[in-house]
Amino acid sequence: MKLVLIGAGSAVFTRGLVADLILSPEMGPLELGLVDTEPEALQVAEDLCSRMIRSRDADIRVIADIDRREVLPAADVVVTTIGVGGRRSWEADVLVPREHGIFQPVGDTVMPGGISRAMRMIPALVDIARDVGSICPHAQFYNYSNPMTANCWAILEATGVPVTGLCHGTFDVQRRLASLIGAPSKQVSSLYAGINHLTFIFDLRWHGRDAWPIVRARLAEEHGQPVDTDFLDRQFPDMAAPSQSFKVSDNPFSWSLFDSYDAYPAVNDRHVTEFFPERFPKGQYFGKTLGVDVFSLEATTARGDQNFEKMRAQARGDQPLDEGVFNRTPGEHEQLVSIIKAIKEDTRRVFAVNLRNNGAVPNLPDDAVLELPAIATSGGMRPIQILNFPDPLAAILTRKLAATRVTVDAAMAGNRHLLSEALLLDGAVTDLDMAQILGEKLIETHRVHLPNFYPLEA
Repeated sequence: MKLVLIGAGSAVFTRGLVADLILSPEMGPLELGLVDTEPEALQVAEDLCSRMIRSRDADIRVIADIDRREVLPAADVVVTTIGVGGRRSWEADVLVPREHGIFQPVGDTVMPGGISRAMRMIPALVDIARDVGSICPHAQFYNYSNPMTANCWAILEATGVPVTGLCHGTFDVQRRLASLIGAPSKQVSSLYAGINHLTFIFDLRWHGRDAWPIVRARLAEEHGQPVDTDFLDRQFPDMAAPSQSFKVSDNPFSWSLFDSYDAYPAVNDRHVTEFFPERFPKGQYFGKTLGVDVFSLEATTARGDQNFEKMRAQARGDQPLDEGVFNRTPGEHEQLVSIIKAIKEDTRRVFAVNLRNNGAVPNLPDDAVLELPAIATSGGMRPIQILNFPDPLAAILTRKLAATRVTVDAAMAGNRHLLSEALLLDGAVTDLDMAQILGEKLIETHRVHLPNFYPLEA
């Protein structure tokens, strides 16, 4: 099998993927193609992967090139993890709006930061998708790059090349909810739908039993309220002590949405707050400021810089390999390897993926890309139809999907007017003049990465 990773300079992801491949010898023999437009980052990725593979004597051959067209021929799987402009551009996506009183903890999906990121990412990913469609049209194509919903929607609209968006967030939150109710994660199932980073888990079950009563009991316990322990013991005699790692106090806004809608939003407050900017004027979040002294953006990008330096030192041999990356279950880093294996073996496992709706959730737009459960079959991922998705949740998502649709059009056309409209529809900006000023400042900041907006300079 030949797997091509485009954006291999994302060293932490690359390291985790290679560890998963090494821990899954049944996947071999493998050819791993690494692509990155930054030569230094590509060299780090190539050297690090080679050291990891040699350390375990894995049957994996590595090739690397800055030109993806040299690597894509005969690819069976193509994965994109690109980040146009890197961490410095990511910082600007958040810091420029902050000058205008708009605070974000992440800035990779919605609000001005996520919309700005989409302007860079969408044209680049559409170009990659066109190459996949022409060079290796039968390859499985997976995207990890954010903003996930906008990126996958644009790829499908512009090229028609089938793409599956992957993110570990919903999978991880389900595991956390299992730990909260004291159940083994493999015994817990759920139904959910949404936009990546705002996916509502509205049905949670443990061995087929409705698990929300245990969740509500845990919430009551944390708030010091009375709990009907006799009822819980009768309904869930196999219930164990909950984990203390997933507490209500860590995600108060997400739990407030659970109180209102009987659904928990993945992936917790750091992302979820960005979909409700009207509730956090000037970023005020329970006495703190989003992106500053809670979920600090600067701390996140600094950790990214530090991690890359560690990867570089390990790649050069200046430091020993971090053996901890191998001390886990295969597929723990991301579910990509598990999905590839499930498709190959037609095991019909269910995974959280991002796909075009096409009627799977009838009360959401057919053409929208949604995060939802899908079955891995030999013919690809097949969404599970969700006929009972709550209308109030659909109303929240439909509003956000409208802004995403305009974001896609703005990025594809390099249209300043549509960029301003996307900023307004998103909700963080409420004044047209401000939308125009902020939009112009963002595209000027990222001018070198925006050929659609500056075609004469391309």
